[in-house]
Order: sequence, then C-alpha cells, then structure tokens
Amino acid sequence: MSVTSQYKDAWEGFWSEAPDVPGEVLWDAEPAVTAGAHLTLFEPHVADPALTLVDLGCGNGTQTRFLAGRFHQVLGVDLSAAAVEHARRQDPSGEQRFRELDAVDGDAVAQLHAELGDANVYMRGVLHQCVEKDRQALADTIATLVGERGRAFVVELGEAAGARLMALAQGEAGPPAKLLPVLRHGIVPGAVTDAEASRLFAAAGLDVIAEGELPLATTEYASDGSRLELPSRWLVVGRGSGRDDG
Repeated sequence: MSVTSQYKDAWEGFWSEAPDVPGEVLWDAEPAVTAGAHLTLFEPHVADPALTLVDLGCGNGTQTRFLAGRFHQVLGVDLSAAAVEHARRQDPSGEQRFRELDAVDGDAVAQLHAELGDANVYMRGVLHQCVEKDRQALADTIATLVGERGRAFVVELGEAAGARLMALAQGEAGPPAKLLPVLRHGIVPGAVTDAEASRLFAAAGLDVIAEGELPLATTEYASDGSRLELPSRWLVVGRGSGRDDG
C-alpha cells in the first residue's frame, strides 16, 4: 500500500515552491513554541530515551534539528522528496539524518523498524491532513515503529482549527498569505475529528498513555501583532499501562 498519487503530488508541489527562508511556511514556527513545548509533555512518558527518535513528517527539518539536541539519535522522514531536500539544505554540515519515506507503505516501514529497532516517534500535524483511506495505515505505522518499548507523541489540529482556517480563507481579505499555498495545492487542514485519532491508535494496538489540549503556534500574525494559534490535541501513545490526562 502507498499513498495516493494526488496526495503525494500535492506535497511535492507545495515543498517544491516553498522558500528556504525560516518562518515562511505556515506551521514552521520556531521550536521553542512547537517541539520544545511538546517535549515538556512527552519526555516524562518516554520509557527509553536512548531509542532513536523518528520525526515523522519532518518537512524542512526545523523541528528535527531541535530534537537532535534532546535525543541521542534522531531521524527525520517525510513523504516528499522536495521536503527532504529542504531539510538537507538547511543542515549544510550534514549532522542530521533525513530520508524519504512513504509512511503508509507497510514494507518500507517494516524495513525501517528492522534497521532501527523500537523507536520513539514525534509526529506533528500529519494525520489531520492525510486522506481518509490512509489514516489507519498511518496509525499502524506508528505502532510498528514504536514496537514494545517506544512511545509516540502525536499532536493534531482539532476540529475547531479546521473551521477557523476555513473562516480565515473565506474572509473579506482573502486567505492569509501563508495559508494560500496550502489551499492552492489541495491540502486540507483539520480534517480529522477530535475522537478519531484515539480510535485509530486503539485499532493499531496502542494505548493512549496521556492526552490533552494545547494551542498550536503558526508563523502567521494578525494585524494587531498577535500570533495565529490553532486549537490542537496531543496524545502520547505506546504499549504499556498507566494513563495521565494533561
């Protein structure tokens, strides 16, 4: 199984046109307000921090490079070859590892797990915009990668975020500048219901160990200078007992 060509083409088109300038992509906020905030929630639940951390859907690698300062081994993977090229260009020293991966290709994912062993996973905003038929396969991929010892931190836009973005897109002033290329390439944000993620991971054999809500920072600002933040939900999933709600 692999992702639909339309979905892959959308991301190749988006990343092929995206500038290398930091902060020009809607979700490319600085790590202090993205991965940094997420690790505060994730790290207490990481059973084995020595495992490789896979940044699933790494995009241009901004968060991957930050995560590399907190975990011993980090690998950034993305469906889009253009995104991986962005990530490598922004790491001229070649210190970080990036590779192309179709995350619903079960054989490719199994091969990666065979290479790495059990891994921890960081995934920000991937499930909510992938096509419906791929969502369970993506949850299954996380189950494969974490194995028995790993944990995954998953943060996704809430239902309310999709409605807010559509309202912005249809406003009198038109879509915000950084939202426009997302919509132009047919990428639909906020398409997963708040309850669906938990169901998908349960079907993949994973327990929800912790969950909560946290605004997701973007790189867009309103006319009054306030940052556009979107409602999001986060989950820590893995195979293990115990649950704490955030």
